Amino acid sequence: MDRTPVPDADVCVVGAGPAGGIVADKLAGDYEVVVLDAGPRFDFEDRPERQERAIRPHYGRPDVWEMGGPRDDHATSGEWSYPLNHARVKGIGGSTLHWQGMVMRLHEADFNSGSTRGVGPDWPIDYEDLRPYYAEAERELGVAGAADNPYGPPREEPYPMPAFPPSYSDSLFAEACEELGIDMHSVPNARNSESYEGRSQCVGYGTCQPVCPSGAKYDATVHTERAEEKGATVIDRAPVQYLEHGPDRIESAVYATPGGEEHTQSAEVFVLACGGVETPRLLLLSASETYPDGLANTSGAVGRYFMDHLFAGTGGVLDAQTRQNHVGFYTSSSQQFYDEADKEYAPFKLEFFNYDGPSPVEMALSGEDWGDDLLARLREGYGNHLGIGGLVEQRPQEASYIGLAEDQTDDHGNPVPDVHWTVDDRALRTIERANEIQGEILTELGAEISWQVGPDETGPAYHHMGTTRMGTDPGDSVVDSTGRTHDLANCWIASSSVFPTGGAVNPTLTIAALALRTADHIDRALGDSSTR
Repeated sequence: MDRTPVPDADVCVVGAGPAGGIVADKLAGDYEVVVLDAGPRFDFEDRPERQERAIRPHYGRPDVWEMGGPRDDHATSGEWSYPLNHARVKGIGGSTLHWQGMVMRLHEADFNSGSTRGVGPDWPIDYEDLRPYYAEAERELGVAGAADNPYGPPREEPYPMPAFPPSYSDSLFAEACEELGIDMHSVPNARNSESYEGRSQCVGYGTCQPVCPSGAKYDATVHTERAEEKGATVIDRAPVQYLEHGPDRIESAVYATPGGEEHTQSAEVFVLACGGVETPRLLLLSASETYPDGLANTSGAVGRYFMDHLFAGTGGVLDAQTRQNHVGFYTSSSQQFYDEADKEYAPFKLEFFNYDGPSPVEMALSGEDWGDDLLARLREGYGNHLGIGGLVEQRPQEASYIGLAEDQTDDHGNPVPDVHWTVDDRALRTIERANEIQGEILTELGAEISWQVGPDETGPAYHHMGTTRMGTDPGDSVVDSTGRTHDLANCWIASSSVFPTGGAVNPTLTIAALALRTADHIDRALGDSSTR
């Protein structure tokens, strides 16, 4: 592939995940757009092989999409260890290649958490500002859903596709929840319940989170390929090393190639869309005399306020079939307790799993029995489990941040990201509360509780947020309400890294909505002489 710079580029996008792909697609055709990504292109035809790798116990999750090695090294020096490579995919499509595909809108109160709940800052925009972009994002990703969530924010139109029907185990949960006065509702999914935009409907492989072989689940190759059809140039395996800049604008992105060369890509506008870890890392790697603490970092907020959602879960076993692992995503949820959040308790949502319990493939491949003995063990230990998960908001804290490792470098000699992750007591109290509700539901079902992830065992949901936060004050934020950096006139950031708070719903739909909004502002700014 020709990896030389594109002459006379108007827009250079760093990162080919959902934010970068959407921005590139929106601007391509009207402008000369180039996208640089650190990882490779993955052949769609290889997905069945990746699926097989995902279900074999020999492989770990990073192996499915070839994460690991010096390119992806990282450090974790915080109070809580953070398994970063479990969370990301480097390559065209980004982490949407292995995400589960849940797409909810943030609640209205999430945008003014400081004013409403007394925790964290308010966003410089509110739900109504993002509402039309949420609708557009649902069309762009292709979302199957139903307007049956009485606790969700207001909507203006139906989802593009009908919701997936409740599963068999959903019907079991529904009986218990009805007795306890807990409302269940459907879950919006970025996967096709029917054919959509030339992509297959879901065919039920059940391996959604590691890999979707059919392409029914959205991933960002949809937008990068569409951008290329409009004339954009997408360059893979081109990790940006640093950004050359003057006092108030970026001049070029210096990137490496597999052959060991370095190239310099100039553009009128730069969009950083490489996620909540690599975006602040790139800004810190671009420090200069003008910005000794990192580019666009006169506020000192670059890398700060790193957040993730915390997991709370409880599972059990029934003396009956529950038909798990037939569906690789969950189809019912409850946000009933979400907006009860205050200073003491964070917002959280419940997730009724369709995939709890051991995989029959893993059971078979990891056992030492054969024939009838193996069959009996599988029948006894598979398909009778139930699990309930939950996502809990983490409060933004200055002590939770992404920095540069002092004594560890990547394959190009650059300091690797160092994750300093800390978790607040409010989140831990909320996990206990979620566990109590989960336990009540399973007890009502008559299940024997066999596992629980509480405050002492919790871990991340792998939703990186907050490291280049949005705000009106250049003294404590990195970007303004449009995503443009306060310090640099021609640099925007499209990422969950701009979230001031995280809420308790999966972030990708909000990432997409913000990317669409930012693309509109870039479009207007390109006609403004102030960016040139």
